Amino acid sequence: MKPITEYQDYRCYMQDFYEERKRKSAFTWREFSRMADFSSPSYLKLVCDGKTSLSRVGVPKVAAAMGLAGFELTYFEKMVEFGNAKIDAKKKACFEEMTKIAKEQNARVIDSDTFAYYESAVNTIVRELAPLMPGALPLEMARKIKHTFTAQQVRDSLGLLTKANLLQETGVNEYRQTDRVISGSTEAIPLALRSLNREMIDFAREAIENVDPRERNISGITMGVDAKTFERINKEVDEFRRRIMAIASECENIDQVYRLNLQFFPLTEKI
Repeated sequence: MKPITEYQDYRCYMQDFYEERKRKSAFTWREFSRMADFSSPSYLKLVCDGKTSLSRVGVPKVAAAMGLAGFELTYFEKMVEFGNAKIDAKKKACFEEMTKIAKEQNARVIDSDTFAYYESAVNTIVRELAPLMPGALPLEMARKIKHTFTAQQVRDSLGLLTKANLLQETGVNEYRQTDRVISGSTEAIPLALRSLNREMIDFAREAIENVDPRERNISGITMGVDAKTFERINKEVDEFRRRIMAIASECENIDQVYRLNLQFFPLTEKI
């Protein structure tokens, strides 16, 4: 079984514990529940199936049944909080605690670099900007960004990007993009993406006031649709985004970093 710090979903961890025990003996959900002192023989299976959540009272009981102690117990507690949290701020705080615990144990943290990359817009901007400004110091890069970022934020971003192999340093203050695809599959990545999208939407709002209309394109359509039309438009937006990426990849003389926001969301409840 993988180390606990390689998990971000407590249900997956519990499921893997159950599967491993079952491979070695005639282990059942009833036995697992009994070990955790639950009267319902199917409760833990319902938790792992996502049909209910592990309660705060149940956390230490399940942890004891799985033999968790020390940092593993603390990590499991935070993992349950992360999985059960409904508010992004709470989920983010829990994920940061999980990452801190793992790093203190010199353990691998799944998707932590991807999470950090998407958590702030400065990283996406610096990844595009740094190769365009060979020899530039962080302060010079910060001054080129239309939105307020400090030299220290740019410096930290460069450190993250090189550590994650998203940028490669080719000389003194000289960088090139690597071919690494930025991806992640854990629950933490959508959380970071929501943070990034909120920040980028704020930047778009600022652009309405601060950017010459000849250098931007901000428009919108208000329309009525049904579920079938919604799906058709969604697919069209996805195709459009891919076509835009293909056009951008053909650019050979990049001199500016742009952001394209695609927003399609309901303004009313269903009628």
